[in-house]
Amino acid sequence: MEPSSLDPLVFGQRLRYFRRRAGMTLEALGGALGRPASYLSQLENGHREPRLSTVGQLAAALGCSPGELLATEAPNRRAELEVAVAHIQQDPLYASLRLPYLRPGARLDDVALEHIVSLYERLQEVSGRVPPAPSGDAGGSRQSGAREANAAMRNEMRKRDNYFAEVETVATRALDAVGYSGSGAVSERNLTDIASYLGFGVARVQDLPPSTRSITDVRNRVVYVPQRNATGGQRSTRSVIAQTLGHFALGHGEPVDFDGYVRQRVEANYFAGALLAPERAAVRAIGEAKGREDISVEDLGETFYISYEMAAHRLTNLITHHFDIPIHFQRSDPEGVLWKAYENDGVLLPADVDGTIEGQRLCRWWSSRQAYESPDSYEMHYQRTDTVSGTFWCATHIDLDRDRGDAITVGTIDSMSRWFRGSDTSRREVSRCPDPSCCRQPPPEAVAKWAGAAWPSARDHSHFVSGLPTDTVVFSPHPGVELTDVYSFLDRHAAGSDR
Repeated sequence: MEPSSLDPLVFGQRLRYFRRRAGMTLEALGGALGRPASYLSQLENGHREPRLSTVGQLAAALGCSPGELLATEAPNRRAELEVAVAHIQQDPLYASLRLPYLRPGARLDDVALEHIVSLYERLQEVSGRVPPAPSGDAGGSRQSGAREANAAMRNEMRKRDNYFAEVETVATRALDAVGYSGSGAVSERNLTDIASYLGFGVARVQDLPPSTRSITDVRNRVVYVPQRNATGGQRSTRSVIAQTLGHFALGHGEPVDFDGYVRQRVEANYFAGALLAPERAAVRAIGEAKGREDISVEDLGETFYISYEMAAHRLTNLITHHFDIPIHFQRSDPEGVLWKAYENDGVLLPADVDGTIEGQRLCRWWSSRQAYESPDSYEMHYQRTDTVSGTFWCATHIDLDRDRGDAITVGTIDSMSRWFRGSDTSRREVSRCPDPSCCRQPPPEAVAKWAGAAWPSARDHSHFVSGLPTDTVVFSPHPGVELTDVYSFLDRHAAGSDR
């Protein structure tokens, strides 16, 4: 279990303080623990949270108590300032200034750091903002809007390394109950039996309302899903069935607020992945690939007969928890607009003033956008990118299962890339975002030539709001669903049911 209220940045500062006090290098401490120095560096930089067992091992090696490492205050004023400046730059209010990331390292003296903290406090005053919530607060008990709910859920996923043990347990119990073999893809018979185990039948229909992916008649215990020809194939149909069953397997009731809606959506999607790519079998497959230094999302997808995107999600669920490899995931459209993202490796995500990442545009030099520029954009695109928060290796796949051809990107810090297929790539780009001069502002010569002489008309992006809620204020338990169509559908089908 993770320390529940731990601030990773404070812990990192305390770890660095006690390591230096003990006169140990990262390599020496790593050797004492049997851990790579890169893992300890991630801890010290606040990019990872330690397990409690690791805290005990660190304390024993450094000659201090676990309580001293886990204390909630920074070890000195300098460390306190570095933590404050790091937190300030994570706040959407600061991010809205579009300033380049500033590392609070040794090159900045204490006076400069004090000055930055004071300026930020003044910025909060003039903007009428209250200070941001502590990093341990993943949303608290307050009722939030859709944007806040999405941001809070993303923070919780990062704290958990996107591993939900309770959902894994429910999925494993269902698989064991129907006699899943324990290796390879879950069969169609397994999936149908799991529906029966949960008390449901599955009916495939042609007339499902277009605003829905599935409809469950709870009274008659029937899950209606589209025929395979309407969903893009058998893999998609399996995913829809598994996600729908997830709500009932996990005991979800009708959500009453955005927090509940977003949590249920995430948990049901997680359940689908845990059901279709079972933990024991998937961990075994990833471990074998790691031994060959050949981890790939595409192989995981083929092994378990799931979509590339679900395989990418499943990798983020398991690879940090079981193999201590940090990771990031992004899905974006051909214009670089971000639809979905997760990270626990420190990669910077574009965000607007209230922290929303959905609808923000990725850097032009990032792998997700460069993939469209490659000679064959439908081949895997591997790339390293030097950024203000470090160097990251990425693999990008253009998803042909979607009309838009979205880019799905999975990556990690450069030091961990050797475990992945494509880590030998020679492609390398540099991103200075969020510095506007990186790619958001046209070159000065282009401005001089065309400013005042061009009038572009923007494309509509109304399709963006069709997924998870982003800026809605009034809550609906079924956003985007035409309930009139749903009830008419159930009237037609329930009338012919003998249940």
